[in-house]
Amino acid sequence: MRVRRERALLIGHPLVARPVFAWRTSTRPALVRTRSAWDDARLRRATSVRSTIGDALTLGYAGLPDGASHVVPFMEEQAARGEAVHRHTRTVPWADATAPSDVDLLAIGAPATRIRPLRTPRDLLLPFRIELVVPVVPDPAAMRAQVSRKERQRVARQRRDLGWALEHATAVEDFEWFYEHVHLPTMQKRHGASTRSLEREIAFQCVFRQGLLFFLTEGRERIAGMLCLFNRRTRTLKLRLAGVTHGDRAHYGTGAFAGLYVLILEWAATHGVRAVNLSGCEPFLSKGIFQFKRKLHPRVVRPADHFGAKRLMLRVLRDTPGVRDFLVANPVIAETPDGGLEAVYFHDDRRPARLDLRWEGTGLSTARTTHLDAFLPATSDGGTPCVSA
Repeated sequence: MRVRRERALLIGHPLVARPVFAWRTSTRPALVRTRSAWDDARLRRATSVRSTIGDALTLGYAGLPDGASHVVPFMEEQAARGEAVHRHTRTVPWADATAPSDVDLLAIGAPATRIRPLRTPRDLLLPFRIELVVPVVPDPAAMRAQVSRKERQRVARQRRDLGWALEHATAVEDFEWFYEHVHLPTMQKRHGASTRSLEREIAFQCVFRQGLLFFLTEGRERIAGMLCLFNRRTRTLKLRLAGVTHGDRAHYGTGAFAGLYVLILEWAATHGVRAVNLSGCEPFLSKGIFQFKRKLHPRVVRPADHFGAKRLMLRVLRDTPGVRDFLVANPVIAETPDGGLEAVYFHDDRRPARLDLRWEGTGLSTARTTHLDAFLPATSDGGTPCVSA
């Protein structure tokens, strides 16, 4: 516990915050290459996770620690659906981590150079993470028009009836209020023990000092906020931290988050911004934030930082009802043979494809459905064209 406190104090020091943030997020090619080489070297011993979910399914993860904090919680949540999850984490040699004998479905997260030699025709190759980027044109009306019609109409109604407006805040006190009363309460109420966020000093020194803080206001009340990083070289605004005031769920019901996104897109259109990066998520269509942000019609891209060189491979070790339930319930964003990205939906005679989890409007090259009876015993190259729902 003492080591953790000392590490937190060290990261919080202004002279340390910037290098730590750059190591985590830089898109400069030299630093990305250095980070990727370091990630590859440390995989001599890999993180190995085994998650048992009742009697239905045992999930495994092998690879970089990032996957244990990003991928594993999502897969557990999607598989458990309220059931208890028993997780066991350890560090073992790479060869042992990637060849477990006691899991049904294994995810391997590592640099692509390590994953590709392991891949078989029955494995799914996914990006480790994806980012959702909205190209910006200098026309607020055009930016509004690319939001889904239902959300666009609701935001227009709330702006008229509730007086929603966008506030650009610049004072240090504004940052402190946002972090303490908007961001942290929202993360804690939504994610609990699985909450991941930037340390306060890093958020202040590396995002607020170099970016922009916005609030959605209703009259004189701030009801939601967004802290964004602005890259002046690429003219890209990247959304980093967000939340609703006090984490109050009532603000979700009014569509405050959607309103904040729309107003920020309008602001970007009049301030020389070329793209708004809505940030990233795991490569699954069932990810709630993906379906929400899809309404803004972003382009799905690989991250420009070190995550862009990493891949996530899904391997089925046992064909069980739990595995089939998971694959059908969680369509993936997979790599195509030519390096593009596509949506893949699974189904079988008892489980219809989840075409309600939409992929359209995200710049994916295509989508296909694959019958599990063809995929599991044979290869993954079968599939039929996906018909839009």
